Amino acid sequence: MKYISGFFLCLVLCYGSGCKKLYTPPAINSPGNYLVVAGVINTDLGPTTITLSKTVNLSATSANNPVLNAIVTIESDKGNSYPVPEAGNGNYISATLSLDNTAKYRLRIKTTDNREYVSDFVPVLNPPPIDSVSFAVKSNGIQMYVSTHDPQNNTHFYRWEYQETWVLHTAFFSFYKSNGDTVTERDVYNDQIYQCWRSDTSTAIVLATSSGLSRDVIANAPVTFVESTSRKLDGSQSQIFVQRQPETNAYSILVKQYALTREGYDYWSNIKKNTQDIGQLFDPQPTETRGNIHSVTSPLEPVLGYISAGGVTTKRMFIDNGQIPKVWTLNSPYDGCKIDSLYLDTLLKGHQERINEENTAFNLNRGTQANELQIPVFAIFDILTGAIIGHTGGSPQCVDCTLQGTNQTPFFWQFTHQ
Repeated sequence: MKYISGFFLCLVLCYGSGCKKLYTPPAINSPGNYLVVAGVINTDLGPTTITLSKTVNLSATSANNPVLNAIVTIESDKGNSYPVPEAGNGNYISATLSLDNTAKYRLRIKTTDNREYVSDFVPVLNPPPIDSVSFAVKSNGIQMYVSTHDPQNNTHFYRWEYQETWVLHTAFFSFYKSNGDTVTERDVYNDQIYQCWRSDTSTAIVLATSSGLSRDVIANAPVTFVESTSRKLDGSQSQIFVQRQPETNAYSILVKQYALTREGYDYWSNIKKNTQDIGQLFDPQPTETRGNIHSVTSPLEPVLGYISAGGVTTKRMFIDNGQIPKVWTLNSPYDGCKIDSLYLDTLLKGHQERINEENTAFNLNRGTQANELQIPVFAIFDILTGAIIGHTGGSPQCVDCTLQGTNQTPFFWQFTHQ
């Protein structure tokens, strides 16, 4: 008995002390040639956008593998067809179409290698309006929600996409600029580069169903979570040179709502399980995912994607500065930013002749190297005469927000609390 107990003790000690060898399987390098189709046939009065790409290997350096020069057509079960012309980078966009909501529709695709694909005919499903897009402040961030209901009790299966837009700021407000030859005052109303807006489109799969409920109601379905350290909340944190206004909007989200068939919902659910919900022992295990798009040329060829038809309903929400906790500290990319003092006429240590330092930092036409370019920030004044004797400057990454977004105010942006 003592021998047996000792044997098991050795096994336990061996296991706990690392008598294991890590196995890292090699990356799959099968040809990345499976077609991926994304998009919804838009039956509202508007264009349809379809994106075509090919799968890539896990070892590939780029995930972008668009399908170019394909012929894409929308077909109805009533014999009508509508071209979806190529728009570049794997995107195909139709003209504004007025489609018959009583018909069924499918997609037909012909690629340059003479392969043909079709989707199943699907009915038109128009989602009800979105009731609300709301949020809740948590200890570590902000959770976004969407609520909706169908009074006709017909929808039951929902999918959402969203686009986020937020304010971002740089480390320094630039009051000056260079025209290539000299430094001049900046038009801070029409050419400021301190505050910009940046947008991002969702990649997560957001679904909900009311199929198990007595009423077709979705209440507070989670859409996305913004962590308290995210730069998406940058607009609420800036107090450099610009007064922080509590009622100035810092973040906006536009939620798009689609209706699905049960088959469409099952497809997206499987995709979500196989991509977003994998990683823990008790998470759903991978399953084979088949959409409603098939190869006519090679019936056994896998094709990824699910084509639906219908309209879309949208709703936008804003979060302003006063609704975001001031105690949150963002992950700033500007911790190493600094400004240098550069003079119009100075004698550098170890030099015999006086030089204009601005020409080597700001003025591209007068000697500044592109990799050493700085952007003027403040003027430096002579304390006796008040004349400008130089300017401070910082690197473009620390001063110019247009490297990360646009300084043109989005048409939908609001500056007063709603």
